Amino acid sequence: MSKCADEHQIQEKLGQLRCHFTWQLLIEDAEVPDLEERISEEIQFLETSYNVGIHNLLAYVKHLQGKNEDALECLEEGENLYQRDQADEPDVRCLVTWGNYAWVYYHMGRWEDTQKYLDKVQEICNRFEDSSRYRVECPEMDCVEGWALLKCGGKHYERAKACFQKALEVDPENPEFNTGYAIAACHLNSSSKRLSNISEAFSLLPPLRKAISLNPQDGYLKALLALKLQDVGEEAEGQMHLEEALSQGSSQAYVFRYAAKFYRRQGHPDKALRYIEEALNATPNSASLHHQMGLCYRGQMIQIKNSTNRQPQDQSRGDVDRLIQLAIDKFKTATTLKPTFEMAYVDRAEMYAEIGQYEEAEELFQEALSIRNIEDHILQDIHYHYGQFQQYHRKSEDKAITQYLTGLRIEKMSDAREKLLKALQKVAEKWDRQEVRVVEAKSLLGLIHKLRGELTQALLCYEEALRLAADLNAMF
Repeated sequence: MSKCADEHQIQEKLGQLRCHFTWQLLIEDAEVPDLEERISEEIQFLETSYNVGIHNLLAYVKHLQGKNEDALECLEEGENLYQRDQADEPDVRCLVTWGNYAWVYYHMGRWEDTQKYLDKVQEICNRFEDSSRYRVECPEMDCVEGWALLKCGGKHYERAKACFQKALEVDPENPEFNTGYAIAACHLNSSSKRLSNISEAFSLLPPLRKAISLNPQDGYLKALLALKLQDVGEEAEGQMHLEEALSQGSSQAYVFRYAAKFYRRQGHPDKALRYIEEALNATPNSASLHHQMGLCYRGQMIQIKNSTNRQPQDQSRGDVDRLIQLAIDKFKTATTLKPTFEMAYVDRAEMYAEIGQYEEAEELFQEALSIRNIEDHILQDIHYHYGQFQQYHRKSEDKAITQYLTGLRIEKMSDAREKLLKALQKVAEKWDRQEVRVVEAKSLLGLIHKLRGELTQALLCYEEALRLAADLNAMF
């Protein structure tokens, strides 16, 4: 058989494997350094028994960087960890590691080693009735795939949740499956920013509570529950769970992050900063932590402005300028560590706008919009903030409306979309009230009603716009 035929056969076998190379983990080149950093942080600081798969993901990331020898070392470390800690678990999870071995060796041109691992996979698959030669369908494999998708960012959250849900259909009381499902559901909800729907927010609580009941020592889950309780207005109970998570001592670097977010949203940026500083001691290259620190400095700045009726003088003015610069520096660090961190560019742009550096702000908005494959709800949010910048700093309502309309063309239900609608409505109602650009005002109000599903009101506005337009034409 020719070398070409041999390679074709191997490729066909490799394509049947369930592993990181076949799960369509859509990772942009610019995302790889940040993903690698987050994986390394998790290996070091997240205390969980579900950590074999993360070594496999790190191996895949090493491969993406062309570091196949390093990838093999990661796979070996994960395999050793599995044999040490989970010897009593079903050996089906080894299929993921062996599949990754086969793919790495294939890319290294070591076909004999590739075939050796394909044979190992086939041997295990033969033990299962519901399997092909190189693929087995089972909840453990669904779970490993779910964790991989979950770690690779928001565009994978739907698929991650579906993987854990599928696993739970087979084993509904499995602690790991419940943990993965609860985290995926929370991340998906936070990603979509749909917390204006309180019933949906409340629906996240039972999966989290169940996961905690099955994993009572997991401080990460308790801190996550605290944030979700805060989202639905149950802040007192949330604080109780957060304090319990802080006292347990598990996964503290991650618990500190959630504590910082909890207290920042509570209006205590000083307290939040203390937890961020603790977390940064462990993970100094975390883009999200530097971003959170920038948000805290911005929060302190806003507090000073509010306390001085937005007219800070002397010492207060100096404090405001200092905090703005600190925030700018932190947002810049976040984008240096993670060049695809869209909202860090936006937050930095708004700080420049705050001090009248509009050209710098403009460049940062454009940089945020130039990032590839932005999630819909984030793109809506960028257009909203860019519109606010055009409206209130550049004093251009026309350019603001362009941004609001551009964001609204993205048909994603999110709180960013509702903010766009409200911002557009505010401009239209002002024009209508002041009797300027009345045809445009009525047309915009009609569009707003239409997008909200209020068709009767939309028709009335459109009819009024047509009547006004006819009256204006008659005058000329």
